[in-house]
Amino acid sequence: MQNKKPLRVAIFSPSEGTVSETFIRAHRESLPLRVINRYESNWQLRDESGRRIWTFGNAFGLISQRFAPKLNKAAFNFVLARHLRRGGVDAVLAEYGITGADLVEACKRACVPLFVHFHGFDASIHTVLDSNRERYRKMFDYASGIVAVSISMKDRLISLGAPPERLYVNVYGVDPMRFSGGSPEAKGPVFCGVGNFVEKKAPYLTVLAFSKVVQVVPEARLIMVGEGPLFGPCKRLATAMGIGSSVEFLGVKGPDLISKLMRDSRVFVQHSLEAENGDCEGTPVAVIEAQMTGLPVISTKHAGIPDVVVNGKTGFIIDEGDMDGMSARMLQLARYPELAGIMGRAARERALCNYTLDRHLNQLAEMIEIEVSLKKKLK
Repeated sequence: MQNKKPLRVAIFSPSEGTVSETFIRAHRESLPLRVINRYESNWQLRDESGRRIWTFGNAFGLISQRFAPKLNKAAFNFVLARHLRRGGVDAVLAEYGITGADLVEACKRACVPLFVHFHGFDASIHTVLDSNRERYRKMFDYASGIVAVSISMKDRLISLGAPPERLYVNVYGVDPMRFSGGSPEAKGPVFCGVGNFVEKKAPYLTVLAFSKVVQVVPEARLIMVGEGPLFGPCKRLATAMGIGSSVEFLGVKGPDLISKLMRDSRVFVQHSLEAENGDCEGTPVAVIEAQMTGLPVISTKHAGIPDVVVNGKTGFIIDEGDMDGMSARMLQLARYPELAGIMGRAARERALCNYTLDRHLNQLAEMIEIEVSLKKKLK
């Protein structure tokens, strides 16, 4: 939908983001609307520079800065609603369900449409769902649009009370120019993985699966990017398994190095699973980046991964926790580079059709524009 004057949308997120939150950064920087970025936590508001936002003049601002942690929710909602009205905000986009639940009362007071983008933990961790169940229901009642990043997440949100008619599935997208140029059939048996070293990524299972591959294909290598609480244990595991020289742990790297790593690899691997506390993926961006590069993906039947990886065509999908199955598929592509090439080309073709960054951003912007337009007509 084309507007002569783009909508002014305030994007609220809990912080300025982590390295892994590439999807939120893309919304802030490239959403085809007039975006203003705001960050909120503990009932405080901050702008892009980190400055607290208060709108009642200097005297009240100084008092607010001193006593902000003690302000109650009613004061927060009053301040935020006034800020939204004065800023001429047409809509609010909340990154994560918890953020949306924090903002719903202020948006009501300001009569500003609210859109809530769920990403993963906010729709899966047991304690998060238990403590926010009623807040989510109130948010679902008011929100003009709720975005899920996978079919399984959509089903979960419906079970929590989200109205199906206001639910949208919009899988992340990536830059097809940055992530391109893979030719897995021409590369050695190099496997790469990108992601936080946390329970739901199960990097230790990837290391264990790879240890069986090295026994048959000694020249095979595994390169892992990321950091987290399981980083050290995984390094020690590789050493204890006698494969320390075959596994590289690079830590956190930027998108340019990640895209180069993918171009230099034959296969992308990630053993995602549901963590003990219920934490699940949304749809891992790195899986899409690998497919856009032209790599086959070996991953699990988890969250949105089966939505983007076609088993037997663009990669292989195994059951969560099936380390032997993962080893077998890794060994298959280590032995048959031609198969990796066929799958990689199919992955790139499908990603170009379905998972570009422009598609993701345009669909998100269109959803907001349509719902805001309908709301205005109903006034």
